[in-house]
Amino acid sequence: MKFVRYERDTQEMKSKPHVVVLGGNFAGLTTARFIRDLCGERVNITVIDRKPYLLFIPNIGIEVLDNRDPDETMHFDIDHFLEREGSSFIQGEVGDIDLDRKTVRFIPNERPGSASEVICYDYLVIALGARLAYDKLEGFGEHGHSLSDGYYGNKLRRYLYGGNYKGGPIAIGAARFHQGTRGNPDWLPLTGAACDGPPLETALSLAAWLEQRKLGGPKNITLFSPADLIAEDAGEQIVNQFLAMASPMGFHYEKDTPDIKQITNDGIEFVNGKSLEAELKIVLPDWEPHEFLKKLPIVDEVGFVVTDLFMRNPDYPQVFAVGDAAALAVPKLGSIGHKQAEIAARQIARDVGLLSGEKADAPFWPEVVCFGDMGHHKAFYIHSDVWYGGKVSIFKMGHSLYAMKLAFKEMYFRTGGKVPTWGMPLAEAMAEKFL
Repeated sequence: MKFVRYERDTQEMKSKPHVVVLGGNFAGLTTARFIRDLCGERVNITVIDRKPYLLFIPNIGIEVLDNRDPDETMHFDIDHFLEREGSSFIQGEVGDIDLDRKTVRFIPNERPGSASEVICYDYLVIALGARLAYDKLEGFGEHGHSLSDGYYGNKLRRYLYGGNYKGGPIAIGAARFHQGTRGNPDWLPLTGAACDGPPLETALSLAAWLEQRKLGGPKNITLFSPADLIAEDAGEQIVNQFLAMASPMGFHYEKDTPDIKQITNDGIEFVNGKSLEAELKIVLPDWEPHEFLKKLPIVDEVGFVVTDLFMRNPDYPQVFAVGDAAALAVPKLGSIGHKQAEIAARQIARDVGLLSGEKADAPFWPEVVCFGDMGHHKAFYIHSDVWYGGKVSIFKMGHSLYAMKLAFKEMYFRTGGKVPTWGMPLAEAMAEKFL
């Protein structure tokens, strides 16, 4: 595989602002490609990520329940798209940021034993996502399952299709999220779960899988959430619609669960002494900031990067944060990261004189937008901002929405993460007006 390396000492690189994007997943790749789209050759762009590919996490569950390997079907190489546009890619682990010297220290990780190196920036976009703290869930390695990456997806796939599930109770939910508050706007709520959408989607689709194989159905499944209301970011009206549908189907529901103490062979134990009996435990952990970020003066009391509504850090305005690493990204949701990526790209284009303030200065306003698999080739669609004080609240279900969920993945792969600016609104408009 060919990698285009950043050369610090060339005159060409010195003559243009250098944008370094930390992270090549959804938010990072989208930001890098929108910056190139808006700025053309006026800037140099380097993306640093620990791996040279992107995994399309939202559709892992579909692949697993259809007995397909998500490591074969759900990832593509990102360096191809970056190289084609003249951007650089470095495969390495980010270790530190010197905000005053405007440098990033990283270790190339193609082979063990690489020396630490430093790269300079004029603009820095922190899009490293969050650390999924499975290692903080005692017993998870032996008794837990998840769908957050290819490894865990295949572990669950082998469990289900290997005949290991015997028809017992299933617990699906999230560990409690520890959210910071410093620097956040008053309208940003505190949430119990980093994102309740995946457990909700997994419960619906797995129930359909169980029914198809005569292994049970909704009655086997208990959904649990550390929030006062599961999927609270969708808004109370939508959640009540969902619960009115799910309860008669036989789903069980536990809300406001405390921190998880441990996962055992028999179920999930919480720190308050309560427990859920479960043969199969599917759990999302806490979303934690990366350790090196916690010591920097640009983060909140937990370690997420503080920004204004233009995704800039107020004390270091040449530093941006988008996606799960940003304190404003609540819940930790792809559509929010996508919106933040566009805002950061427009701000940098404005700084280099390629976009007017009128076009660049639309502030961030969060909206929960998601398509979720329900099984039986159906999906749900949610578009809501009422949790933040807005008025949008749309909830739909249908077979066409499932087709749209699959189609969005294809669009994302074909465009290499640079979904056209009309792509998201068009998908939303079709879901809202024609279904």
